[in-house]
Amino acid sequence: MFTCYILTMKEKRWPRLAYNSTSMTGAFLASVIGFTILFLLAVDLVSSNVTPYVGVLLYLVLPFFLLLALLLIPLGMYLKKRALAKGEEPAPGRLPSIDLNNPQQRNAAAVFVFGSLFLILLSAVGVYKAYQFTDSVAFCGLVCHRVMAPEYTAYHNSPHAHVKCVDCHIGPGAGWYARSKLSGLYQVYATVADKYPRPLPTPIKDLRPVQVECHQCHWPEKFYGTQQKELAHYRYDKDNTYWPINMLVKTGGGDPGNATAAGIHWHMSTGFKVEYIPRDKRNQDIPWIRITDRRTGRSDVYQDASTPLSREEMIRSELRVMDCIDCHNRPSHNFHSPDHEIDQAIYSGKIDPSIPEVKMLAVRAMSAKYRSDADARAGIAKMFKDYYRSGYPEIYSRNEAGIEAAVKETAAAYERNVFPEMKAMWSGYPDNIGHFIFPGCMRCHDGNHKDAGGNVIRNDCHSCHVIISQGSGGKPGILDLGTGLGFIHPVDIGDAWKGGACFNCHAGVQPM
Repeated sequence: MFTCYILTMKEKRWPRLAYNSTSMTGAFLASVIGFTILFLLAVDLVSSNVTPYVGVLLYLVLPFFLLLALLLIPLGMYLKKRALAKGEEPAPGRLPSIDLNNPQQRNAAAVFVFGSLFLILLSAVGVYKAYQFTDSVAFCGLVCHRVMAPEYTAYHNSPHAHVKCVDCHIGPGAGWYARSKLSGLYQVYATVADKYPRPLPTPIKDLRPVQVECHQCHWPEKFYGTQQKELAHYRYDKDNTYWPINMLVKTGGGDPGNATAAGIHWHMSTGFKVEYIPRDKRNQDIPWIRITDRRTGRSDVYQDASTPLSREEMIRSELRVMDCIDCHNRPSHNFHSPDHEIDQAIYSGKIDPSIPEVKMLAVRAMSAKYRSDADARAGIAKMFKDYYRSGYPEIYSRNEAGIEAAVKETAAAYERNVFPEMKAMWSGYPDNIGHFIFPGCMRCHDGNHKDAGGNVIRNDCHSCHVIISQGSGGKPGILDLGTGLGFIHPVDIGDAWKGGACFNCHAGVQPM
């Protein structure tokens, strides 16, 4: 009906070839889509609570259909011209005549020029806004919400929560931007076709070099000194006994030319190059290491004495140069274990430590398997209520508010760190800082990597940190910062802990 109405208009207002159903339909659709884009653009500029799906519609979907609608106009004109050439209608003049002294033609030319300028301006704004939108944190984390929910949630609880995703994953430059968008096409297909892995695999292979990204903010030559750090722990006993460990962490690093190359960041010192060959894709099993002194050119090779790298493995393996990410492998997407989360909740006052066995129960409740967040909230609440109603009825009646707060915080900790739909949780993403629940430092510093002369990569605790106090109430401070206090295990197990590493027993849940 609309097309019939348009065709009955006086043809002197428009070029004759434009009077056809295809061109008129394209003009109508372009007008509707254009007004929709303008309306949504105004909403996006004024409102601060627009969902990312509005951005997808405004900057990606609607412009595509606007272009298609505009293309219908010349297509219809071309088809009509072909029809006229076949004699189906009286042929117009071979070439259009333009006479700006004619008011009708002058008005048509003005509409065309100013309309084209407006469309170009709108397109420029749209392209720029589309570029900005695809670089936003909301686009990265919320558009594909189900897939990216674990990473997006962990990102907002990380030290880099104010750093945009693209600053690390893409960085500056048109080349890496284009590369990321091309790889994103397959990711869109995998999401739509439900062909993405669960959980998402790590490490990511197509990130920019660490020397380009991390070093924009972090300066290896200026890493030096020692940092004091207190680790808050609570025991799995009735009283939730507080057992902190206060230590000095030998951060070290620096420039060997200034005699400051030492400590943990020695691995990234400009005077040395550390290379290794991993057995697995996640770089958790490292049987071969080479350390080269850049000043002298001397290289020392260390191999795992129990399972050395075979010649065949060495031929087909990838040699990696150690960088920041080999240890700081979860800088923005760290999933914390129940043991860590509940310790922090008690320490910050979100869970009342006077509630008997609350550490043990909260860790147990957070570690259980649930089908969804709603299922987890119901299951955690039931576990707490059943436990304290039957085991501590007086505590439950007297401190029901405290127990409810513990339920709420345990459920919140679960939702921050466990994602059943994506099968993502702390146990599937090893954190290489430390060696408490994952091998981390002890991938190399296990006392089993030796060179040809029998020299061993040290696994002495004092190489990286010095304990200055520990245990409930703390121990007196020490003067000898070279050795510090000997470690005291919170649970009396004799010297059994000395025969292995922490991660052999601790898995982020209640130890068995």
